[in-house]
Amino acid sequence: MIGRRQLPEELRPVFGAFEAVLAEVEPAKAALTEALPTSRLPGRPLAECLDAFERGLRRARARMATWRHPSLEEAWRACDEGLGHALELAARLRAEAPDPGGFEGLLGTIQALLDPLDPFEDAAARFDGLRQRRRRARG
Repeated sequence: MIGRRQLPEELRPVFGAFEAVLAEVEPAKAALTEALPTSRLPGRPLAECLDAFERGLRRARARMATWRHPSLEEAWRACDEGLGHALELAARLRAEAPDPGGFEGLLGTIQALLDPLDPFEDAAARFDGLRQRRRRARG
């Protein structure tokens, strides 16, 4: 009998650590997008959203070493560099404080801050690719 696909035993705590980093990244991304107005809400001030975004990414970066593993080095590096780049862009935006110029400009600004975090999706796919079929003993 074939069981469901699982990560090798040595990668399970690594995946848990990766999920803990994602638990900081995803709310940070969501906080940033709250600056966008919707049909029902005007959107929060960009400075407030940017602050929440940066705090979340700094917490994520502080946990990055916990999921570093040789079989995931390339994915880990891309995520670490992405966090660094997103934080640099956020700091530059805070320092320069340009007027985004309406909804389209604001959307472009937010997307530019989120784009460096795309490697986290690739890392999740890498973990999925490392899952193996486990045989279950017949009972």
